[in-house]
Amino acid sequence: QAQVAESGGGLVQPGGSLNLSCAASGIDSPIYVMRWHRQAPGEQRELVAALTAAGSTNYADSVKGRFSISGDNALNTVYLQMNSLKPEDTAVYYCEAIFGLSSGDYGRYWGQGTQVTVSS
Repeated sequence: QAQVAESGGGLVQPGGSLNLSCAASGIDSPIYVMRWHRQAPGEQRELVAALTAAGSTNYADSVKGRFSISGDNALNTVYLQMNSLKPEDTAVYYCEAIFGLSSGDYGRYWGQGTQVTVSS
């Protein structure tokens, strides 16, 4: 059974760091893109960072220079290194895997999310 699972969340003080992990398993098709999203209470889910199979990265303006996305060549495991964390980074962080289908369309799997809380 295909699944995407996040880990590494927790409580950290402002200015601290966390490294989130996302593991994709059971996906038989090539993964094209892995994305990290986050959703704070009462807010819409927002895209934080993305990594393509070609190695391209993209970041939300709010995290540029502080967050870094990386992963293995097959995008089976992806990381989100978060530095200089701020209270406004507090959210549930979700991982999304986008992969190709035989029809030529794209499929998506989402993880259950991991809580990140930045507070003193």
